[in-house]
Amino acid sequence: MNILLLGEYSNLHWTLAEGLRQLGHKVTVASDGDGFKNYKRDIDLVRKSSSIKDTLSTIASVIGNLKNFKGYDVVQLINPCFTQLNIRANKYLYNYIRKNNQKVFLGAFGVDSFWLRACLDKKTFRYSEFFINGEENPISDNEALKALWLNSPYESLNKEIAETCDGIISCLYEYYIPYKAQHNSKLTYIPLPINTDKIKVAESTNNENVSFFIGINKARSQFKGTDKLLTGLLEVSQKYPDITDISVAESVEYSEYIKMLENSDVVLDQLYSYTPAMNGLISMAMGKVLVGGAEPEMYEFLNEKSNMPIINVLPSDKDIFEKLEHIILTKSNLPSVKENSRAFVETHHNYIKVAQQYVDFWTKTN
Repeated sequence: MNILLLGEYSNLHWTLAEGLRQLGHKVTVASDGDGFKNYKRDIDLVRKSSSIKDTLSTIASVIGNLKNFKGYDVVQLINPCFTQLNIRANKYLYNYIRKNNQKVFLGAFGVDSFWLRACLDKKTFRYSEFFINGEENPISDNEALKALWLNSPYESLNKEIAETCDGIISCLYEYYIPYKAQHNSKLTYIPLPINTDKIKVAESTNNENVSFFIGINKARSQFKGTDKLLTGLLEVSQKYPDITDISVAESVEYSEYIKMLENSDVVLDQLYSYTPAMNGLISMAMGKVLVGGAEPEMYEFLNEKSNMPIINVLPSDKDIFEKLEHIILTKSNLPSVKENSRAFVETHHNYIKVAQQYVDFWTKTN
């Protein structure tokens, strides 16, 4: 098949493309590299800033690439807003893509209006970025997200694409559930792809201390919960200063992020998630212990009943501290957890296996 993957989140599309190419498909990835992360892509759609000059340059780039956005068997969008241009431009592009390609699929891979409404419902999830134990979570990003995605052109386009596309693929439990009620007939869940051929198990740190790593995106630290995770980690470090090392990567490119990650034992990822995302899974593939989202629903989706290596942390200061302290107190268990982490990714997230799941879904969809 000839496939266009449009947009990027956390290297999902580029890794999927690697798997698809191994299966013999022709794949083009067009994206902005997911901002400062600067992931690989075949067609660069980066918008350097919101200035008039850079905006016009991006518009010219998209228009110049319209010829490269047609004639595909499958086009997959990373999000209803799949370029950095405004929503009107994305609506125009979607209509153009629908007209000039065989099938178009929507990725439920991140923030959109369906996910946001599910989070605000209070009954859908036990906790989220918006509510914890039924109480509002006072995160600064929340009001801006509601203004952007609810009763807005963004929500209108999200609904239009969901209604008219050929299928919807979710990569996390928490992105699957919001679409289920209205679009179950065209919805599927496929695990995130991880290129386990390229990611080797990192050598042991050979250190008496436990080395913790946390990556922080300054613009989204509260939203991801890394601010609370870091606070808890610092408290544990103060209690056990002689056996705790901390490494913090703050808004660095992906290549630098990986270098910093290699020297750690334990990686702290997202706080409010039910399912590990790309960076967490990459750390597991490297043989790291992951602290993050791993609720029972996620294991049920994967039909995993025995290997559950992720340390599931709840959005509670007490739970964060206790889980991190337990790691320190039981550090002799880390080698076996590391082995199980790698095995978990190899079993459920191998990029070629995942790519075949995408192909199966794309081809069976009428």
